[in-house]
Amino acid sequence: MDRILKAARTSGSLNLSNRSLKDVPTEVYQCLETTGEGENWWEAVDLQKLILAHNDIEVLREDLKNLACLVVLNVSHNKLSQLPAAIGELTAMKSLDVSFNSISELPEQIGSAISLVKLDCSSNRLKELPDSIGRCLDLSDLKATNNQISSLPEDMVNCSKLSKLDVEGNKLTALSENHIASWTMLAELNACKNMLGVLPQNIGSLSRLIRLDLHQNKISSVPPSIGGCSSLVEFYLGINSLSTLPAEIGDLSRLGTLDLRSNQLKEYPVGACKLKLSYLDLSNNSLTGLHPELGNMTTLRKLVLVGNPLRTLRSSLVNGPTAALLKYLRSRLSNSEETSASTPTKENVIASAARMSISSKELSLEGLNLSDVPSEVWESGEITKVNLSKNSIEELPAQLSTSVSLQTLILSRNKIKDWPGAILKSLPNLMCLKLDNNPLNQIPLDGFQVVSGLQILDLSVNAVSFREHPKFCHLPQLRELYLSRIQLSEVPEDILNLSNLIILDLNQNSLQSIPKGIKNMTSLKHLDISNNNISSLPPELGLLEPTLEVLRLDGNPLRSIRRPILERGTKAVLNYLKDRLPDQ
Repeated sequence: MDRILKAARTSGSLNLSNRSLKDVPTEVYQCLETTGEGENWWEAVDLQKLILAHNDIEVLREDLKNLACLVVLNVSHNKLSQLPAAIGELTAMKSLDVSFNSISELPEQIGSAISLVKLDCSSNRLKELPDSIGRCLDLSDLKATNNQISSLPEDMVNCSKLSKLDVEGNKLTALSENHIASWTMLAELNACKNMLGVLPQNIGSLSRLIRLDLHQNKISSVPPSIGGCSSLVEFYLGINSLSTLPAEIGDLSRLGTLDLRSNQLKEYPVGACKLKLSYLDLSNNSLTGLHPELGNMTTLRKLVLVGNPLRTLRSSLVNGPTAALLKYLRSRLSNSEETSASTPTKENVIASAARMSISSKELSLEGLNLSDVPSEVWESGEITKVNLSKNSIEELPAQLSTSVSLQTLILSRNKIKDWPGAILKSLPNLMCLKLDNNPLNQIPLDGFQVVSGLQILDLSVNAVSFREHPKFCHLPQLRELYLSRIQLSEVPEDILNLSNLIILDLNQNSLQSIPKGIKNMTSLKHLDISNNNISSLPPELGLLEPTLEVLRLDGNPLRSIRRPILERGTKAVLNYLKDRLPDQ
């Protein structure tokens, strides 16, 4: 403990999670007062982060007030039944996590923690939240799931910076119109598994709302103002008591997911057929038919209809592929009604994919015959995965450099000729890069320096020549490397020093031998050297027997290993090679 506390006085952070603690050690409350031998008191820093999660702590003492500079306090997954009044004296605290305890009441003093930005009090025994929480004017993220809360304090109208509210699994019967009017910054609202009967008439004032989850309540109607939720991407209304939907729901132009399962709907309104949805769940309702206009929802990837008394549609259509059902519905439209959008336009597909990426952080624009990278790729700034494969892109735009959150970039099957080093240099979090099946003709010797954090690299089926190959030693974290069909005549020597490599694919090249240094690749699990010109294997390859799980050798003129051994698989081949090692 002394060593940990000493480190905390240097770093300002103390993590005592998962230590079976029943009490908070007294030394924690007196962190700065107990400088040890060899420590200078003037070099100690105030404790700013304290993690006590996953212990058996039953009490937090009032001495907590001594930690006045605390910014983060996590006491989740303990056995607390209450919080001390001293919690209000932590005026610098921005994040408080008391979830998964047995707290029945939060102290009024919590309102004095005026810097609080994030509060998680989920999975306790709370019946209400204190009125004083309305004094936490910077509160933006409140999670109070799985309690017994029946109403939210009216003073929470002052929490105008609230952007995320999660009250799933409580006993709420209504949401206040005053709250809704003041929470204009709200982006996520989860009030599922409550007892809500109606929605506030001014719900449409939440114009920044992206995700609204109200499933498993008792909601019987949706107010027309819902059309004002213009940013809504995901809307969950399943397991309620809806019999109709307002026409204004068709105004939610960004909506990608709509869950209406297990209600009492007798029809899906024509006005909602103009939505550019990707997912629509209408299962377990009272639908007897579908409007032909629904066939024009060509962005739909999944339409769920099971559990409806549909009499006008064959069961093979209802239970079959969504595309087939949509095609059938379009065929029922008269010529004057049928839209020209029997297939979605490229712009619609991009817009739909962009909407879905708001929550998933992944954007797939595969196979759209794009010649340029659309601006949707970099505009949000939060996308972590982009798939631009199977297009006709020749170069990456400079704007892509702003996508600093990007972790995966898939550019397979395009027309990229030059190594995009200048762009890649600006993507510090990039871990996966796929440039296979491009006419890439050269990579600079130091080209990999700009992507030193890569874990997956695919350069297969390129025109690139490795006569002066780039330095693979600049990719120390690489775990998967795919270099098939790139005219390799020998294994680049520095690949053999990639100690973290798990998969190495060198199939369909012109390799004639495997170097003895292959023995150094002790993390390798999959090695594909099939379809080369290899006639013999070095015995040193057998040293990988403990870890190598797959060794692909087919399509080589191997003469040094008998066919019966080859047919017995990887382990047999590796053991055979190991037995041929010269005695040390």
